[in-house]
Amino acid sequence: MNEPPPADELLQRLRRFKSDYFPHHQQRFQDLVAQGQHPKTLFIGCSDSRLVPYLLTDAAPGELFIVRNVGAFVPPYDGSHGLHGTTAAIEFAVLSLNVERIVVCGHSHCGAIRACYEGVPDEAVVLKEWLKLADEAMLPVQAGPEAMRRTEQRAIVLQLERLMGYPMVRRNVEAGKLTLHGWHYVIEEGEIHVFDAQQGGFVPASIASNSGTGPYQPYVEHDGQIADC
Repeated sequence: MNEPPPADELLQRLRRFKSDYFPHHQQRFQDLVAQGQHPKTLFIGCSDSRLVPYLLTDAAPGELFIVRNVGAFVPPYDGSHGLHGTTAAIEFAVLSLNVERIVVCGHSHCGAIRACYEGVPDEAVVLKEWLKLADEAMLPVQAGPEAMRRTEQRAIVLQLERLMGYPMVRRNVEAGKLTLHGWHYVIEEGEIHVFDAQQGGFVPASIASNSGTGPYQPYVEHDGQIADC
């Protein structure tokens, strides 16, 4: 007797979307096609599977323009016109979609930050080069819990500073048309810590006065260390 083939879990999920979710939101999707997308937020997030932008922000389809990569890193803007998805997404979001805010969202227990300290397999040549984007956020210590938390947060600020090197970003920020937001998601607590440029540090969203702004000057930590871009 032939055994039935194993269930295709992904196929079942696709079918559930069509049968269960889509009917309740069909008009929303049709409006997004007819009227086009007009997201107000570019969300640059880490690729980590535990970070789910739509859950964190309670956003509906069409509200977030999302680009994700290992570490939520932003490459420097060098005008070389090289093929890079994150740079292309930033340009498209700012120049074509006219987003009003850019969020850089890292998180606790980040594998990318840990790999910066512990290294990656020799075969991962592209990843090894990519992780250099966090070099200036590294601390001269072992990767313990406190060092990891600080490095994760320093890396987020570093990417915000790098964004200011994009001409279209700087122009819109200085014109008051665009704001920058740095978030550090603590997975096990369900808390987002937002970077407050005025306070010079990360504040839990549950007690913060804003969703994070800046920075426009180099980030100076409370112990005096500067995360330079």
